[in-house]
Amino acid sequence: MTCQLDVAFPSEGRTLRGWLVLPEGSGPFPGVVMSPGFAGVKEGFLGHPYHQVVAEAGIAVLLFDHANTGASDGLPRQELDPVLQQRGYKDALTFLASRDDVDGARLGIWGTSYSGGHVLAVAAHDRRVRAVVSQAMTISGHRNLLRRHTPAGYAALQQSWADERLRLAAGAPPRLVAAFGEDSESVRFQAARPAAERTGWRNEVTLRTWELYDEYEPAASIARIAPTPLLMIVALGDTMTPAEDALDAYQRALEPKRLVTVPGSHYAVYTDRFAETAGAARDWFVAHLRP
Repeated sequence: MTCQLDVAFPSEGRTLRGWLVLPEGSGPFPGVVMSPGFAGVKEGFLGHPYHQVVAEAGIAVLLFDHANTGASDGLPRQELDPVLQQRGYKDALTFLASRDDVDGARLGIWGTSYSGGHVLAVAAHDRRVRAVVSQAMTISGHRNLLRRHTPAGYAALQQSWADERLRLAAGAPPRLVAAFGEDSESVRFQAARPAAERTGWRNEVTLRTWELYDEYEPAASIARIAPTPLLMIVALGDTMTPAEDALDAYQRALEPKRLVTVPGSHYAVYTDRFAETAGAARDWFVAHLRP
């Protein structure tokens, strides 16, 4: 049996909140930090409990909401700043390392979708990370936006960012826009879930979030992750965070590394292939964090 605690820790002047899942027995345990993907919240993991799978293998897991989202503090609400979220990961590692029941010399990080990109960037620079799992990851925000827009549509998006800067400079509140299209796979995925798994989830982000997304290149330093062991989990039919970008990034990563591929779209890693993807992540952390 595991024990789940509500916890909070400081990060960049904000309080971030999450769940700490402790394994059965006495520590100090290895520790892993997890966070949701784009606009996600921790309750979304109730239906695909990666945190529980890893904790049941004898590893403490901290699953937290990013700044400005879910139960965590921060303004403007629903602004997703990828660099700020990476710093949240680092502060979560510090929180784990400060606990007597966690071994600060055996820490790992796990991320999926947007946070799957975050962990690549964090692991490339933070040597406290001893193992990393990146799943269905964002590789290039800019390339993703170019794929989703015509040239005219992308130019209009850039103009909207410039207009928003003028609005904000004049004291107007941040403009909120959809995180996902109403007929998108993401919205259908959320709509099919029980209400408890959608607690705190909002299909909106600030307009500035998309400008920050356009600047985001988390795999730029992927070769610097080594010698930290890297596991990448890729859905081969993923067009939201395209599999082709992930496979290209994997080739640029250095050993030790491992690639796990599964069939299906972006959300297959959470549904049809959950047992496979969760098991691969668990086994990676056990191999590299357990004594």
